[in-house]
Amino acid sequence: MTEREREILTLISKNPLISQQDLADRLGIARSSVAVHITNLMKKGYIKGKGYIIRNEEYVTVIGGSNMDISGFPHNKFLLNDSNPGNIKLSLGGVGRNIAENLSKLEIDTKLISPMGDDIYGLKIMEECKKSGIDMNHCLFLRDHPSSTYLSILDENGDMLGAIASMDILDKMSIDFIREKQHIIKNSNVLVLDTNIPADTLYYIASNFKDVPIFIDPVSTAKALKIKDFIGLFHTIKPNKLEAETLSGIKINNNDDLERVCDYFLEKGVSQIFMSLGNEGVYYADMNTKALLPPLDTHVINVTGAGDAFMAGVIHSYVKGYEIKKQALIGSAAASLALSHENTINPNLSINNITKKLKELNL
Repeated sequence: MTEREREILTLISKNPLISQQDLADRLGIARSSVAVHITNLMKKGYIKGKGYIIRNEEYVTVIGGSNMDISGFPHNKFLLNDSNPGNIKLSLGGVGRNIAENLSKLEIDTKLISPMGDDIYGLKIMEECKKSGIDMNHCLFLRDHPSSTYLSILDENGDMLGAIASMDILDKMSIDFIREKQHIIKNSNVLVLDTNIPADTLYYIASNFKDVPIFIDPVSTAKALKIKDFIGLFHTIKPNKLEAETLSGIKINNNDDLERVCDYFLEKGVSQIFMSLGNEGVYYADMNTKALLPPLDTHVINVTGAGDAFMAGVIHSYVKGYEIKKQALIGSAAASLALSHENTINPNLSINNITKKLKELNL
């Protein structure tokens, strides 16, 4: 939704019987322009028909992966080729699913579209996501396919020795299935994607739902290649440094290179870029602003899931109409809260705690 459309929708919501001429007078634009904006709002599903009946439900749709993560932790020094006493931890994961749960904690109505098997892990993902307030009614459930599972073994220091990713089910997210969900996607305030789903499906979504702002997480350098040739179809991208280099073909060695990379994406058609630089912070850019936001002061306990929390904070801020600097601040505060908790999703993540964090840092 454009800023002008948002202004018109706000006026209509306050007075559903307002005339197009009154809208034009209030906004200082031509009546014909108002008519065009109203037609676009009807096409996007924000206005249902004559009499300016407004769609009341506002939500974000997330399309991406949902995993069951299984991690093994030895009590003592890990011995290869032997059985090691230790602990095994099960937790829900997947970039798309993690973003969805964080969004729900930030009081954004969220629908998740993700493939999962009709097995014990799929049922667990479904149960826990519903408890978190995520709408799971549009997921793809497949019989005779195991749910996406990630198995890792860590050493006595918590470093990963190895892992096996069983994620073939993500390839089942087909274009035909997405077509069945087009009414859900078209009426979203924001559409969020991760690159775990097939490349042809990603292209179909990006090229067929241009009226919805699409935010995408590249996930990894290998999976980022899926979207390299049509990166300009996305409204907002959140790559890390290596993913940004892969997508742009530009090596980043200094701050000038950061600006060059962002200019590349902007020229392609991307509206917003949030580039994660790890312990150096985040570099953000749009057509009017380019700036580096240093990392917030944080006691780091667990780095897993910080990027997903950041993305959720940015999306929440965008839905609320905040400018890019505030989006970056709120995203960074959400990531800081994620870093400070042992779980991938901080159970204490909330708008109140984000606000409190920023006030403590005088931001």
